Amino acid sequence: MIGKTISHYRVIEKLGEGGMGLVYKAQDVKLKRTVALKFLTPQALGNEEERIRLVQEAQAAAALNHPHIATIHEIDEVEGETFIVMEYIDGQSLKERIESGPLKLKEALGIAIQVAEGLQEAHEKGIVHRDIKSANIMVTSKGQAKIMDFGLAKSAEGIEPDKAGSTMGTAAYMSPEQARGEPVDHRTDIWSLGVVLYEMLTGQLPFRSEYRQAMVYSILNEEPEPMTGLRTVVPMELEQIVNRALAKSLDERYQQINDLRVDLRSIRKELKSGILAEEASMTRPQPSIAVLPFSNLSADKEQEYFCDGMAEEIINALTHVEGLRVVARTSAFSFRGKETDIREIGRRLNVETLLEGSVRKAGNQVRITAQLINVADGYHLWSEKYDRKIGDMCCPEDIFAIQDEISLAMVEELKGKLLRKEKAAIVKRHTEDLEAYNLYLKGRHFWNKRTEESLKKSIEYFKEAIKRDPRYALAYAGLADSYITLRDYSSVSPKEVYPKAKKAVRKALEIDGTLAEAHTSLAQLRFREWDWEGAEKESKRAIQLNPGYATAHHWYAFNLMYMARFDEAIEEIKRAQELDPLSLVISRNAALVFYFARDYNRALEELKKTQEMDLSFSLTHTWLAYVYLQKGMYKEALREVQKESDIHRLLNPQVEAAKGRAYARMGKRGEARKILDDLLERAKKAYVPPILLADLHFALGEKDQGFKWLNKGYEERDSTVLEIKVDPGFDSVRSDPRFITLLKKIGLEK
Repeated sequence: MIGKTISHYRVIEKLGEGGMGLVYKAQDVKLKRTVALKFLTPQALGNEEERIRLVQEAQAAAALNHPHIATIHEIDEVEGETFIVMEYIDGQSLKERIESGPLKLKEALGIAIQVAEGLQEAHEKGIVHRDIKSANIMVTSKGQAKIMDFGLAKSAEGIEPDKAGSTMGTAAYMSPEQARGEPVDHRTDIWSLGVVLYEMLTGQLPFRSEYRQAMVYSILNEEPEPMTGLRTVVPMELEQIVNRALAKSLDERYQQINDLRVDLRSIRKELKSGILAEEASMTRPQPSIAVLPFSNLSADKEQEYFCDGMAEEIINALTHVEGLRVVARTSAFSFRGKETDIREIGRRLNVETLLEGSVRKAGNQVRITAQLINVADGYHLWSEKYDRKIGDMCCPEDIFAIQDEISLAMVEELKGKLLRKEKAAIVKRHTEDLEAYNLYLKGRHFWNKRTEESLKKSIEYFKEAIKRDPRYALAYAGLADSYITLRDYSSVSPKEVYPKAKKAVRKALEIDGTLAEAHTSLAQLRFREWDWEGAEKESKRAIQLNPGYATAHHWYAFNLMYMARFDEAIEEIKRAQELDPLSLVISRNAALVFYFARDYNRALEELKKTQEMDLSFSLTHTWLAYVYLQKGMYKEALREVQKESDIHRLLNPQVEAAKGRAYARMGKRGEARKILDDLLERAKKAYVPPILLADLHFALGEKDQGFKWLNKGYEERDSTVLEIKVDPGFDSVRSDPRFITLLKKIGLEK
């Protein structure tokens, strides 16, 4: 075809192909202009009746003259070949643009507005495109959008293939009425543009499947994942616009494309004026705050719990405010009782503002004060006093009302404008029982210590909280987290704790299906069941519900890490660190992300930071040993293992396995063998993670025994097996067919 002259068009090069046919760049030898020729396939033309209809519609579309519609010059037939001559556009398809990642908000809005303007021109002339998709929108180097293929779309009944392909790409943009095979009008284009806008903003389609039936079912019955959960910079107002464009009911959808265009222009105007923030971190610092523990100025020590509860509730409330970064409780409370300069606290927590408060009880009166302080200069930006009678302090409703007052006043001061949805989230209460609440706080305190003893304590506190209030969803989520984490820090087996965790999570979600903590817990259980898609869905749901929940980002980072999606994992763990900068477990586990990504120097840096905060934090020395092993520093590795043993005085299988790996690397097979034998003997009496035994067998060159234990770990659903895709300890067996088979069984390879 290249070099051939068709009619008066000389073919220069092939541009691409799709479900409708082949597209070539050509020279119009009569008018001396560059054009695009689309040769239609027999499948596209259909029978004689369909061919006539297609030609008629293409002729009608040729009458359209608009800067955002690719002009159709003519439709012709030569030697049995039907082709359409179109305007040649020097640019790339929107689909190609999106493949490199989501577009910036303003760019996406600009393209969507241009497409809407082109569609408005067509709709006013009674022409419906019926196949709006990112592959049918070209974008020039100057950012001008052009709609392609007007008049060429076939009805939904013509889409037959089962597997993903060019026509399946069309199916992803079908409106519900198209999917049902019903007659369509201009509102089907509004739906499809909504799909394209979702795709531009998130980098993915709202409805996805490899198979047509599943795709149609999703379009007809399921709701897309919230965009704000996939990309936090998407304003809620813009999400509402896209949701209206994607309304399954025709009556609830935008009725005219111009209405959608007007709303998009309004959003773009607000972005330009700064009313809405786009890529806030790139333009100006994100508003940030740390709520310090309230001081108890009373002689009554029992008020300590009330003081902590006050600060905790304010933290929880503020995390629901979009655009505000709130430091987690564990980091903010680390300054309790310390005479630290305000500027130093602000520097270490990386925040602009601090909220501090106090509680003073005198006679039958209690006074609660709160001050918002600007870290840069130490000046008070806002302060308030709340006086209550002592009798009222016995009433939980009044106590929570005080907390709500302070939270709402703080939000008003920081944001200036409070969205209705945010206000509802702030005044939501999880329990009316103060003692249950205090027990929950104690449970989280011990859960964060990450030792076998502390985790068992946390379980007891959460159980006591549930006993006080059987409808306390947060306590059930805390209980689930403790059971999940206990497996990683003790000799209990997955079969002993995971069913208990699952039961607690189900109860939490039954009570409150919008609880971010519960969805985070469920995500952990999902990927420990090898359900990677389900785990990711729950993680994103948790982050969408509460973007300020550090643990959601922390555990999602691990989910991504296990799948070797390291760039995304690093982004998530960094977000967790921003939200909880002094969290020991997040700091230590940030090192694990870098370790498994083979960035050993960064891993070393993170572990050193953890040690600066607490030299004795659980397993920090052990992971230092693993890093040193990969760097060939065997003596240093053994030194760190010994430090871990000296600190905790427990025979921890993970610590012993690290020591055994070090001996094997040093060529001291006898010492390594003794450690392996000791662990094998211990495994007869207590649970030893099979991956540790497999690791030592592989280190000693005993592959058959190693795979025996790896498969045992798979059968028992041991959480440590999740690491095998990325753990450098298994590099020696990666090419073994047995290893590849295991990865496929777990779902880490296709």
